[in-house]
Amino acid sequence: MSPLATTAVIPLVTDSYGGVRVRGTRVALDRIVVAFKSGAIAEGIAQQFPTVELRDVYLIIGHYLSYTNEIDAYLSQRQSEAGEIQRDIEKKFNPVGIRARLLACQYAKSAG
Repeated sequence: MSPLATTAVIPLVTDSYGGVRVRGTRVALDRIVVAFKSGAIAEGIAQQFPTVELRDVYLIIGHYLSYTNEIDAYLSQRQSEAGEIQRDIEKKFNPVGIRARLLACQYAKSAG
C-alpha cells in the first residue's frame, strides 16, 4: 500500500503585474474569493470559471480560509491600486460627457 499524499500544491501564481492568478488560467484570485465570499459554492465557482478545475477551486478556498487576513489585505491593496489607476485615467481622459462625444464622432464620420 502506498502512503497517502499529505501535502497539496496551491494552484496560484503571481503574474508580471503582481496579481495572483490561478495557475494555467487568466482567472484572478480576487474573482474566486469574491465569488466565495458572496456565497457561491465550489461547484458554482467552477462553473462560473470553466478554465479552473473544481479541485483547484477547493484548494484555493481552503487556502483562503487558512490565510484569510493575509489574502484580504492583498485584495484590499489591489482594490486601492485599481482605484488609483482609475483616478489617473479619469484625470487624463474626462469621462463626463463621453457618450455624447462618441456619438458626435460617430455622426460626423457617417455624415462626412
